[in-house]
Amino acid sequence: MNNHTALLVIDVQEGMFDPDYPVFQGEVLLDKIDWLISKARASQVPVIYIQHNEEPGEQLVPHSADWQIQSRIAPEEGDTIVQKRKPDGFHETDLQEKLESLGIRKLVVTGIQTDMCVHATSMRASQLGYEVIVVEDAHTTNNQVDRTASEIIQEYNDKFRSVAEVRPAETLLF
Repeated sequence: MNNHTALLVIDVQEGMFDPDYPVFQGEVLLDKIDWLISKARASQVPVIYIQHNEEPGEQLVPHSADWQIQSRIAPEEGDTIVQKRKPDGFHETDLQEKLESLGIRKLVVTGIQTDMCVHATSMRASQLGYEVIVVEDAHTTNNQVDRTASEIIQEYNDKFRSVAEVRPAETLLF
């Protein structure tokens, strides 16, 4: 990859690791994203965190403990944080402007939830003309009534292939 690449870390927030309703393989996810962040930073590839915001009474209320970016992969000085209220990380945010200002044309996508925010942001990025790489083993979700998280992840990895390259973390070079 080159200096026109950025790593997106979508909604990896403390509340997503609630022991009563944890995301599937949360510790594995954190290991993969931490490793990718280290590789990106070592290659001077921008790391961009997208942080979800919800209304009072919901889980991810701004400035609450659950809203914080997960401490194992916390932003460092120089990283970018984009605040959002909808699944699509571009919708009514400054993500597009920040990417343009950095000259970014390729996005490496990781995060939570596969079937919501990771999907919506990846689809929009593709529509906007970005080259998108979804890291197949660095996004996750929760079990649902009719499907396991593992089934959902596999289904969406297949869907992502229509608009993105889908690759395992260990094959990525920054």
